[in-house]
Amino acid sequence: MSNRLTLKLAVAFIIPACVPLLFGQTSTQEPASPPADTVASTQSSSTPVPHGFQERYPRYQLLPGDSMDIVFEFSPEFNQTVIVQPDGYINLRGVGDVHVSSETLPQLISTLQTSYGKFLNKPVISVVLKDFEKPYFIANGQVGHPGKYTLQGETTLSEAVAMAGGFTEKSKHSHVVLFRRVSSQWTETRVVDVKKQLNAGNLNEDLILRPGDMIFVPQNTISKIARYIPTTAVNAYFGGVAF
Repeated sequence: MSNRLTLKLAVAFIIPACVPLLFGQTSTQEPASPPADTVASTQSSSTPVPHGFQERYPRYQLLPGDSMDIVFEFSPEFNQTVIVQPDGYINLRGVGDVHVSSETLPQLISTLQTSYGKFLNKPVISVVLKDFEKPYFIANGQVGHPGKYTLQGETTLSEAVAMAGGFTEKSKHSHVVLFRRVSSQWTETRVVDVKKQLNAGNLNEDLILRPGDMIFVPQNTISKIARYIPTTAVNAYFGGVAF
């Protein structure tokens, strides 16, 4: 009887110990970093890189020149209208200068509550934007009408190209570059093969633009050929066929 009991206890301890060996243990290896060639920056590549393309519904960030009404629900004497100065600061009544450039409205409200919370008991504050820079994108390179365009609603990259007059005969459709500024120090880039998307009729991966994005359509190889070249060179290129 004692031998059977000893055998059962041994099995009870051995099986749990062997399970990780049979089925493998969870890896603790850190995920790989994003390719370094997808980001252009003056900073060291060891600095963490934000992922701007993954955010589909970003909040508006304050810019110099924006004006807003700041309303205090229980302390109306502090109600005021302020403008973001060129250096990114606003001048607050009873507080002084506070830097708010690049903050979203929720972040601004938190900043205001922290500043006024030093002498007001849990201030309830709301902010209403009065005047701000309208969302825009820039189309450059080989498009019909390069320039700055108002961004209204959800606009995809291919739609933005169409708004800018479409591709020209010199466009390299397969190498359209989208530049997106994700911070004051980082600009993320994405190369998009618009030609492949259109030919396949699959626009599911057509990128949705964000305010401030810039599209650059490079020049194709054919259009880089000099305007005048020796006819003999052309004949040689086309296998000796004269024209």
